[in-house]
Amino acid sequence: MEKLMQYIWQHRLWSLSEMRTVDGKPIRIIDPGILNTDSGPDFFNAKIEIDGHLWAGNVELHTRASDWKRHNHDKDKAYDSVILHVVEKDDAPVYRSNGELIPQMELKYAHDFSSKYADLVNSTNSLPCATQIKNTPSLVIAEWIQSLAFERLQSKTERIKALYDTFCGSWEDVCYVTLARNLGFGINNDAFERLAKRTPLRLLHKHCDSMLQIEALLFGQAGMLDQDLYPHDPYYQQLCQEYAFLANKFSLTPMNADAWKSFRIRPQNFPHRRIAMLAHYIYDGFRLMEAILNAHEEEDLRELFCVELSGYWSNHYSFGNTSSFTPKALGNSSIDIILINTVAPLYYAHATINGNWENAERATDLLETVKPEKNSITEMFVRAGIKCDNALFSQALIQAKREYCDTRKCLYCAIGHRLLSQAAAGK
Repeated sequence: MEKLMQYIWQHRLWSLSEMRTVDGKPIRIIDPGILNTDSGPDFFNAKIEIDGHLWAGNVELHTRASDWKRHNHDKDKAYDSVILHVVEKDDAPVYRSNGELIPQMELKYAHDFSSKYADLVNSTNSLPCATQIKNTPSLVIAEWIQSLAFERLQSKTERIKALYDTFCGSWEDVCYVTLARNLGFGINNDAFERLAKRTPLRLLHKHCDSMLQIEALLFGQAGMLDQDLYPHDPYYQQLCQEYAFLANKFSLTPMNADAWKSFRIRPQNFPHRRIAMLAHYIYDGFRLMEAILNAHEEEDLRELFCVELSGYWSNHYSFGNTSSFTPKALGNSSIDIILINTVAPLYYAHATINGNWENAERATDLLETVKPEKNSITEMFVRAGIKCDNALFSQALIQAKREYCDTRKCLYCAIGHRLLSQAAAGK
Protein backbone atom coordinates (compact mmCIF):
# COMPACT_ATOMS: atom_id res chain seq x y z
CA MET A 1 0.00 0.00 0.00
CA GLU A 2 2.89 2.39 0.68
CA LYS A 3 4.05 1.94 -2.94
CA LEU A 4 0.60 3.01 -4.05
CA MET A 5 0.70 6.04 -1.73
CA GLN A 6 4.13 7.00 -3.07
CA TYR A 7 2.75 6.80 -6.60
CA ILE A 8 -0.23 9.01 -5.71
CA TRP A 9 2.05 11.55 -4.01
CA GLN A 10 4.60 11.57 -6.83
CA HIS A 11 1.98 12.12 -9.53
CA ARG A 12 -0.28 14.45 -7.53
CA LEU A 13 -3.26 12.11 -7.78
CA TRP A 14 -4.81 13.06 -4.44
CA SER A 15 -8.51 13.90 -4.46
CA LEU A 16 -8.50 16.84 -2.07
CA SER A 17 -8.65 20.31 -3.57
CA GLU A 18 -7.88 21.76 -0.13
CA MET A 19 -5.34 20.01 2.09
CA ARG A 20 -4.87 20.40 5.82
CA THR A 21 -2.72 18.89 8.52
CA VAL A 22 -4.43 16.64 11.04
CA ASP A 23 -4.64 19.66 13.39
CA GLY A 24 -6.31 21.83 10.73
CA LYS A 25 -3.47 23.92 9.25
CA PRO A 26 -3.78 24.58 5.48
CA ILE A 27 -1.22 22.89 3.19
CA ARG A 28 -0.13 23.76 -0.35
CA ILE A 29 2.13 21.30 -2.20
CA ILE A 30 4.50 23.34 -4.35
CA ASP A 31 6.81 20.43 -5.19
CA PRO A 32 6.21 16.86 -3.91
CA GLY A 33 9.94 16.15 -4.11
CA ILE A 34 12.04 13.46 -5.76
CA LEU A 35 11.26 9.79 -5.09
CA ASN A 36 14.04 8.12 -3.12
CA THR A 37 14.69 4.49 -4.08
CA ASP A 38 17.37 4.03 -1.41
CA SER A 39 17.27 4.18 2.38
CA GLY A 40 15.97 7.30 4.10
CA PRO A 41 12.80 9.38 3.65
CA ASP A 42 10.55 8.55 0.68
CA PHE A 43 10.87 11.94 -1.08
CA PHE A 44 13.76 14.39 -1.09
CA ASN A 45 13.78 18.15 -1.65
CA ALA A 46 10.05 18.78 -1.39
CA LYS A 47 8.67 22.32 -1.10
CA ILE A 48 5.52 22.66 0.96
CA GLU A 49 3.67 25.63 2.38
CA ILE A 50 2.11 24.90 5.79
CA ASP A 51 -0.09 27.56 7.41
CA GLY A 52 1.51 30.27 5.26
CA HIS A 53 5.12 29.22 5.98
CA LEU A 54 7.30 27.73 3.24
CA TRP A 55 9.25 24.61 4.16
CA ALA A 56 11.91 22.78 2.14
CA GLY A 57 12.89 19.26 3.12
CA ASN A 58 11.86 15.64 2.92
CA VAL A 59 8.54 13.77 3.05
CA GLU A 60 7.85 10.35 4.53
CA LEU A 61 4.74 8.24 3.79
CA HIS A 62 3.20 5.44 5.82
CA THR A 63 -0.06 3.51 5.78
CA ARG A 64 -0.48 4.21 9.50
CA ALA A 65 1.10 7.07 11.43
CA SER A 66 2.19 4.63 14.12
CA ASP A 67 4.50 2.97 11.57
CA TRP A 68 6.85 5.95 12.15
CA LYS A 69 7.72 4.72 15.61
CA ARG A 70 7.45 1.06 14.63
CA HIS A 71 10.19 1.67 12.06
CA ASN A 72 12.29 3.56 14.67
CA HIS A 73 12.29 6.79 12.65
CA ASP A 74 11.82 8.70 15.91
CA LYS A 75 15.36 7.68 16.88
CA ASP A 76 16.95 8.08 13.44
CA LYS A 77 18.54 11.49 12.70
CA ALA A 78 18.23 10.75 8.95
CA TYR A 79 14.51 11.47 9.38
CA ASP A 80 14.94 14.76 11.27
CA SER A 81 14.74 16.55 7.89
CA VAL A 82 11.15 15.36 7.30
CA ILE A 83 8.86 18.39 7.01
CA LEU A 84 5.62 16.45 6.47
CA HIS A 85 4.46 12.97 7.41
CA VAL A 86 1.80 11.72 4.95
CA VAL A 87 -0.40 8.82 6.09
CA GLU A 88 -3.54 6.98 5.13
CA LYS A 89 -4.65 6.71 8.77
CA ASP A 90 -3.73 9.12 11.58
CA ASP A 91 -3.44 6.92 14.68
CA ALA A 92 -0.52 8.60 16.46
CA PRO A 93 1.52 11.85 16.54
CA VAL A 94 5.10 11.61 15.25
CA TYR A 95 8.27 13.29 16.52
CA ARG A 96 11.83 13.94 15.42
CA SER A 97 14.74 12.49 17.41
CA ASN A 98 14.93 15.74 19.43
CA GLY A 99 11.25 15.51 20.40
CA GLU A 100 9.86 18.09 17.92
CA LEU A 101 6.36 17.35 16.60
CA ILE A 102 6.26 16.78 12.81
CA PRO A 103 3.30 18.11 10.77
CA GLN A 104 1.12 15.26 9.56
CA MET A 105 -1.67 14.92 7.00
CA GLU A 106 -3.99 12.17 5.84
CA LEU A 107 -3.77 11.44 2.11
CA LYS A 108 -7.19 11.14 0.49
CA TYR A 109 -7.68 9.66 -2.94
CA ALA A 110 -10.57 8.38 -5.05
CA HIS A 111 -11.97 5.01 -4.02
CA ASP A 112 -11.98 3.99 -7.71
CA PHE A 113 -8.24 4.50 -7.80
CA SER A 114 -7.59 1.91 -5.11
CA SER A 115 -10.04 -0.62 -6.58
CA LYS A 116 -8.66 -0.08 -10.10
CA TYR A 117 -5.14 -0.70 -8.84
CA ALA A 118 -6.28 -3.86 -7.02
CA ASP A 119 -8.04 -5.09 -10.17
CA LEU A 120 -4.84 -4.69 -12.18
CA VAL A 121 -2.30 -6.21 -9.79
CA ASN A 122 -4.58 -9.05 -8.68
CA SER A 123 -5.80 -9.93 -12.15
CA THR A 124 -5.35 -13.56 -13.20
CA ASN A 125 -5.07 -12.43 -16.82
CA SER A 126 -1.55 -12.52 -18.29
CA LEU A 127 -2.28 -9.02 -19.58
CA PRO A 128 -4.00 -7.23 -16.65
CA CYS A 129 -5.33 -4.38 -18.80
CA ALA A 130 -6.44 -6.60 -21.69
CA THR A 131 -10.01 -5.30 -21.74
CA GLN A 132 -8.96 -1.62 -21.55
CA ILE A 133 -5.71 -1.25 -23.46
CA LYS A 134 -7.41 -0.89 -26.85
CA ASN A 135 -9.04 2.35 -25.65
CA THR A 136 -5.67 3.96 -24.93
CA PRO A 137 -4.88 6.83 -27.33
CA SER A 138 -2.50 5.83 -30.13
CA LEU A 139 -0.04 8.61 -29.16
CA VAL A 140 0.32 7.16 -25.64
CA ILE A 141 0.85 3.68 -27.12
CA ALA A 142 3.44 4.97 -29.63
CA GLU A 143 5.48 6.81 -26.97
CA TRP A 144 5.37 3.84 -24.62
CA ILE A 145 6.41 1.41 -27.37
CA GLN A 146 9.39 3.61 -28.26
CA SER A 147 10.43 3.74 -24.61
CA LEU A 148 10.06 -0.03 -24.13
CA ALA A 149 11.98 -0.84 -27.30
CA PHE A 150 14.97 1.24 -26.19
CA GLU A 151 14.69 -0.20 -22.69
CA ARG A 152 14.99 -3.69 -24.16
CA LEU A 153 17.86 -2.68 -26.44
CA GLN A 154 19.63 -1.17 -23.45
CA SER A 155 19.23 -4.35 -21.38
CA LYS A 156 20.75 -6.39 -24.21
CA THR A 157 23.51 -3.80 -24.51
CA GLU A 158 24.41 -4.32 -20.85
CA ARG A 159 24.94 -8.03 -21.51
CA ILE A 160 27.13 -7.21 -24.53
CA LYS A 161 29.10 -4.60 -22.54
CA ALA A 162 29.88 -7.28 -19.95
CA LEU A 163 31.21 -9.54 -22.72
CA TYR A 164 33.21 -6.62 -24.15
CA ASP A 165 34.92 -6.16 -20.78
CA THR A 166 35.48 -9.92 -20.39
CA PHE A 167 37.14 -10.16 -23.80
CA CYS A 168 39.19 -6.96 -23.37
CA GLY A 169 37.52 -5.14 -26.26
CA SER A 170 37.57 -7.98 -28.82
CA TRP A 171 34.38 -7.44 -30.84
CA GLU A 172 34.74 -10.75 -32.71
CA ASP A 173 34.72 -12.65 -29.39
CA VAL A 174 31.69 -10.62 -28.30
CA CYS A 175 29.93 -11.37 -31.57
CA TYR A 176 30.83 -15.09 -31.34
CA VAL A 177 29.26 -15.52 -27.90
CA THR A 178 26.26 -13.33 -28.75
CA LEU A 179 25.54 -15.23 -31.95
CA ALA A 180 26.01 -18.57 -30.22
CA ARG A 181 23.57 -17.62 -27.48
CA ASN A 182 20.92 -16.56 -29.96
CA LEU A 183 21.30 -19.72 -32.03
CA GLY A 184 19.57 -21.33 -29.06
CA PHE A 185 16.35 -19.55 -30.10
CA GLY A 186 15.15 -19.26 -26.50
CA ILE A 187 15.05 -22.82 -25.26
CA ASN A 188 18.80 -23.49 -25.68
CA ASN A 189 20.16 -19.95 -25.23
CA ASP A 190 21.96 -20.62 -21.96
CA ALA A 191 23.42 -23.91 -23.20
CA PHE A 192 24.79 -22.25 -26.34
CA GLU A 193 26.33 -19.42 -24.35
CA ARG A 194 28.02 -21.91 -22.02
CA LEU A 195 29.32 -23.82 -25.04
CA ALA A 196 30.81 -20.66 -26.59
CA LYS A 197 32.46 -19.59 -23.35
CA ARG A 198 33.76 -23.11 -22.74
CA THR A 199 35.17 -23.27 -26.30
CA PRO A 200 36.89 -19.90 -26.78
CA LEU A 201 37.46 -18.42 -30.21
CA ARG A 202 41.24 -18.36 -29.73
CA LEU A 203 41.21 -22.18 -29.40
CA LEU A 204 38.96 -22.65 -32.42
CA HIS A 205 41.09 -20.30 -34.52
CA LYS A 206 44.06 -22.64 -34.04
CA HIS A 207 42.09 -25.24 -36.01
CA CYS A 208 40.04 -23.00 -38.28
CA ASP A 209 41.49 -24.63 -41.42
CA SER A 210 39.83 -27.96 -40.56
CA MET A 211 36.03 -28.27 -40.39
CA LEU A 212 36.45 -31.72 -38.83
CA GLN A 213 38.46 -30.33 -35.91
CA ILE A 214 36.14 -27.33 -35.43
CA GLU A 215 33.10 -29.58 -35.29
CA ALA A 216 34.93 -32.05 -33.05
CA LEU A 217 35.72 -29.27 -30.60
CA LEU A 218 32.20 -27.82 -30.59
CA PHE A 219 30.27 -31.09 -30.46
CA GLY A 220 32.73 -32.55 -27.98
CA GLN A 221 32.55 -29.54 -25.67
CA ALA A 222 28.75 -29.68 -26.01
CA GLY A 223 28.86 -33.16 -24.45
CA MET A 224 27.40 -34.75 -27.58
CA LEU A 225 30.24 -37.16 -28.40
CA ASP A 226 30.44 -40.67 -26.93
CA GLN A 227 32.20 -43.45 -28.85
CA ASP A 228 29.72 -46.02 -27.55
CA LEU A 229 26.93 -44.25 -29.44
CA TYR A 230 26.33 -44.63 -33.18
CA PRO A 231 29.06 -47.23 -33.79
CA HIS A 232 28.00 -47.51 -37.44
CA ASP A 233 28.18 -43.76 -38.17
CA PRO A 234 31.72 -43.21 -39.57
CA TYR A 235 31.63 -39.41 -39.30
CA TYR A 236 30.42 -39.49 -35.71
CA GLN A 237 33.19 -41.91 -34.77
CA GLN A 238 35.73 -39.71 -36.54
CA LEU A 239 34.55 -36.71 -34.49
CA CYS A 240 34.84 -38.76 -31.29
CA GLN A 241 38.44 -39.74 -32.07
CA GLU A 242 39.40 -36.20 -33.02
CA TYR A 243 37.84 -34.72 -29.87
CA ALA A 244 39.53 -37.30 -27.63
CA PHE A 245 42.89 -36.19 -29.04
CA LEU A 246 42.13 -32.44 -28.73
CA ALA A 247 40.57 -32.76 -25.27
CA ASN A 248 43.70 -34.49 -24.02
CA LYS A 249 45.97 -31.95 -25.71
CA PHE A 250 44.17 -28.88 -24.31
CA SER A 251 42.81 -30.39 -21.05
CA LEU A 252 39.19 -29.76 -22.11
CA THR A 253 36.14 -30.64 -20.08
CA PRO A 254 32.82 -31.13 -21.91
CA MET A 255 29.42 -29.84 -20.84
CA ASN A 256 26.73 -32.15 -19.52
CA ALA A 257 24.69 -33.33 -22.49
CA ASP A 258 21.52 -32.89 -20.42
CA ALA A 259 21.89 -29.11 -20.87
CA TRP A 260 20.49 -29.44 -24.42
CA LYS A 261 16.75 -29.51 -25.08
CA SER A 262 15.15 -31.03 -28.18
CA PHE A 263 11.67 -31.82 -26.87
CA ARG A 264 8.93 -30.20 -28.98
CA ILE A 265 11.53 -28.67 -31.30
CA ARG A 266 11.24 -29.17 -35.04
CA PRO A 267 14.10 -31.34 -36.37
CA GLN A 268 15.49 -28.48 -38.51
CA ASN A 269 15.88 -26.48 -35.28
CA PHE A 270 17.76 -29.17 -33.35
CA PRO A 271 20.86 -27.80 -31.57
CA HIS A 272 23.09 -30.12 -33.65
CA ARG A 273 22.37 -28.13 -36.82
CA ARG A 274 22.85 -24.84 -35.00
CA ILE A 275 26.26 -26.02 -33.77
CA ALA A 276 27.13 -27.02 -37.32
CA MET A 277 26.14 -23.51 -38.42
CA LEU A 278 28.40 -22.01 -35.76
CA ALA A 279 31.23 -24.19 -37.08
CA HIS A 280 30.57 -22.79 -40.56
CA TYR A 281 31.32 -19.24 -39.32
CA ILE A 282 34.52 -20.31 -37.58
CA TYR A 283 35.94 -22.16 -40.57
CA ASP A 284 38.68 -20.01 -42.16
CA GLY A 285 38.46 -17.53 -39.25
CA PHE A 286 35.55 -15.88 -37.48
CA ARG A 287 35.08 -12.36 -38.88
CA LEU A 288 31.33 -11.93 -38.54
CA MET A 289 31.42 -8.68 -36.55
CA GLU A 290 33.51 -7.05 -39.24
CA ALA A 291 31.02 -8.24 -41.86
CA ILE A 292 28.05 -6.94 -39.84
CA LEU A 293 29.63 -3.49 -39.48
CA ASN A 294 30.45 -3.38 -43.19
CA ALA A 295 26.97 -4.43 -44.33
CA HIS A 296 25.05 -1.42 -45.67
CA GLU A 297 21.63 -2.88 -46.47
CA GLU A 298 19.27 -5.33 -44.79
CA GLU A 299 19.77 -7.71 -47.73
CA ASP A 300 23.53 -7.65 -47.10
CA LEU A 301 22.87 -8.73 -43.52
CA ARG A 302 20.49 -11.47 -44.60
CA GLU A 303 23.14 -12.80 -46.96
CA LEU A 304 25.44 -13.31 -43.97
CA PHE A 305 22.98 -15.74 -42.41
CA CYS A 306 21.78 -17.53 -45.56
CA VAL A 307 24.11 -20.40 -44.74
CA GLU A 308 24.02 -23.75 -46.52
CA LEU A 309 25.51 -26.68 -44.64
CA SER A 310 27.59 -29.14 -46.58
CA GLY A 311 28.79 -32.68 -46.04
CA TYR A 312 27.27 -34.61 -43.16
CA TRP A 313 24.92 -31.82 -42.08
CA SER A 314 23.34 -31.34 -45.48
CA ASN A 315 21.20 -34.43 -44.81
CA HIS A 316 21.25 -34.84 -41.02
CA TYR A 317 19.30 -33.08 -38.26
CA SER A 318 21.22 -34.93 -35.54
CA PHE A 319 23.67 -37.81 -35.31
CA GLY A 320 22.76 -41.25 -36.52
CA ASN A 321 19.79 -41.06 -38.84
CA THR A 322 19.93 -39.72 -42.37
CA SER A 323 17.22 -37.22 -43.31
CA SER A 324 16.09 -35.53 -46.51
CA PHE A 325 18.51 -33.15 -48.22
CA THR A 326 18.19 -29.86 -46.29
CA PRO A 327 21.37 -27.78 -46.66
CA LYS A 328 19.80 -24.45 -45.67
CA ALA A 329 20.64 -23.80 -42.02
CA LEU A 330 18.05 -21.10 -41.30
CA GLY A 331 14.67 -20.20 -42.75
CA ASN A 332 13.63 -16.60 -43.34
CA SER A 333 11.80 -16.28 -39.99
CA SER A 334 14.85 -17.65 -38.15
CA ILE A 335 17.07 -15.12 -39.91
CA ASP A 336 14.65 -12.41 -38.73
CA ILE A 337 15.20 -13.62 -35.15
CA ILE A 338 18.98 -13.43 -35.59
CA LEU A 339 18.74 -9.88 -36.99
CA ILE A 340 16.53 -8.85 -34.06
CA ASN A 341 18.44 -10.49 -31.21
CA THR A 342 22.02 -10.47 -32.49
CA VAL A 343 22.64 -7.83 -35.14
CA ALA A 344 20.52 -4.93 -33.81
CA PRO A 345 21.88 -5.23 -30.23
CA LEU A 346 25.46 -5.48 -31.53
CA TYR A 347 24.96 -2.29 -33.56
CA TYR A 348 23.47 -0.51 -30.54
CA ALA A 349 26.16 -1.72 -28.13
CA HIS A 350 28.91 -0.77 -30.59
CA ALA A 351 27.39 2.71 -30.78
CA THR A 352 27.20 3.20 -27.02
CA ILE A 353 30.70 1.87 -26.37
CA ASN A 354 32.44 3.70 -29.24
CA GLY A 355 30.21 6.77 -29.46
CA ASN A 356 29.31 6.00 -33.08
CA TRP A 357 25.62 6.91 -32.99
CA GLU A 358 25.16 6.11 -36.66
CA ASN A 359 25.17 2.46 -35.59
CA ALA A 360 22.44 3.18 -33.03
CA GLU A 361 20.30 4.47 -35.88
CA ARG A 362 21.15 1.36 -37.88
CA ALA A 363 19.87 -0.76 -34.98
CA THR A 364 16.50 1.00 -34.79
CA ASP A 365 16.15 1.22 -38.58
CA LEU A 366 16.74 -2.52 -38.80
CA LEU A 367 14.13 -3.29 -36.14
CA GLU A 368 11.64 -1.03 -37.90
CA THR A 369 12.04 -2.89 -41.20
CA VAL A 370 12.18 -6.51 -39.99
CA LYS A 371 8.88 -8.36 -39.59
CA PRO A 372 7.55 -8.65 -36.02
CA GLU A 373 8.05 -11.83 -34.03
CA LYS A 374 5.02 -14.07 -33.82
CA ASN A 375 4.81 -15.71 -30.43
CA SER A 376 2.41 -16.09 -27.51
CA ILE A 377 3.30 -12.64 -26.16
CA THR A 378 2.75 -10.66 -29.34
CA GLU A 379 -0.40 -12.64 -30.12
CA MET A 380 -1.75 -11.78 -26.66
CA PHE A 381 -1.36 -8.05 -27.32
CA VAL A 382 -2.81 -8.37 -30.83
CA ARG A 383 -5.91 -10.06 -29.37
CA ALA A 384 -6.22 -7.13 -26.97
CA GLY A 385 -6.34 -4.73 -29.92
CA ILE A 386 -2.69 -3.61 -30.24
CA LYS A 387 -1.24 -3.67 -33.73
CA CYS A 388 2.28 -5.07 -34.08
CA ASP A 389 3.78 -3.86 -37.35
CA ASN A 390 7.51 -4.52 -37.01
CA ALA A 391 10.25 -5.99 -34.83
CA LEU A 392 10.72 -2.76 -32.87
CA PHE A 393 7.09 -3.11 -31.81
CA SER A 394 7.30 -6.82 -31.00
CA GLN A 395 10.46 -6.30 -28.92
CA ALA A 396 8.67 -3.56 -26.98
CA LEU A 397 5.70 -5.85 -26.31
CA ILE A 398 8.02 -8.60 -25.05
CA GLN A 399 9.65 -6.06 -22.72
CA ALA A 400 6.25 -4.89 -21.48
CA LYS A 401 5.09 -8.43 -20.74
CA ARG A 402 8.24 -9.63 -18.98
CA GLU A 403 9.21 -6.49 -17.07
CA TYR A 404 5.81 -4.94 -16.28
CA CYS A 405 2.87 -7.32 -16.81
CA ASP A 406 4.46 -10.43 -15.27
CA THR A 407 5.73 -8.48 -12.26
CA ARG A 408 2.50 -6.44 -12.03
CA LYS A 409 4.42 -3.15 -12.17
CA CYS A 410 1.31 -1.42 -13.45
CA LEU A 411 2.28 1.74 -11.56
CA TYR A 412 5.36 2.10 -13.77
CA CYS A 413 3.70 1.25 -17.08
CA ALA A 414 2.44 4.10 -19.27
CA ILE A 415 -0.81 2.22 -19.94
CA GLY A 416 -1.33 1.42 -16.27
CA HIS A 417 -0.47 5.00 -15.33
CA ARG A 418 -3.09 6.36 -17.69
CA LEU A 419 -5.78 3.98 -16.40
CA LEU A 420 -4.97 4.84 -12.79
CA SER A 421 -4.82 8.58 -13.49
CA GLN A 422 -8.28 8.36 -15.04
CA ALA A 423 -9.55 6.52 -11.97
CA ALA A 424 -8.05 9.19 -9.69
CA ALA A 425 -9.83 11.86 -11.72
CA GLY A 426 -13.11 9.97 -11.46
CA LYS A 427 -13.25 9.07 -15.16
